[in-house]
Amino acid sequence: MFHSNTERLIDYWRARKPGRLSPARGAIDPRDFAELAPQMLILGRPAPGRFRFRLVGGVIAELIGRDLRGADFASLWAVRDRPGLATALEAARRTAEPLVLTAEIRARNGRTAPAEILLAPLRADAAPRDRMLGCLQPLQPLSMLLDEPVEELTLVRLASAEEGPALPSVRLATVNGRRIA
Repeated sequence: MFHSNTERLIDYWRARKPGRLSPARGAIDPRDFAELAPQMLILGRPAPGRFRFRLVGGVIAELIGRDLRGADFASLWAVRDRPGLATALEAARRTAEPLVLTAEIRARNGRTAPAEILLAPLRADAAPRDRMLGCLQPLQPLSMLLDEPVEELTLVRLASAEEGPALPSVRLATVNGRRIA
């Protein structure tokens, strides 16, 4: 299971998907998920493997600390994650399936917070699947970052919306030296 907002947008996207094609951009009505607008983004694809921000919600712009319109999506990510990310985005575009990235957001002060980023391809008449509808869903309060701008995102996991996230690994926990789980 993904976060409930991620699941909701995947279901919304699938309900507008005609067969094996991605939904048309015109089939998506932002009013249907207006409360998530501050977390939403739209990426454009000017060339294979390159995705640029076209639209950025307020939460994302505030989190990053700058206007992202026109910026390269990959530039937010750790250098080592960029090739795999570009490959995964192209695969999601080709297969007309949403992609969910599990990421660690790292602020300039070194603090981190986990998040899911949904990226779902959209179809246009002129250039099939030239856009990605996205949503950044924090998995813990962003206040953990202490209002510091984001330095980079680190990719923890890639998952197609079809396969879902991996089961969490088992961890041992202790309280005052006693094992409790």
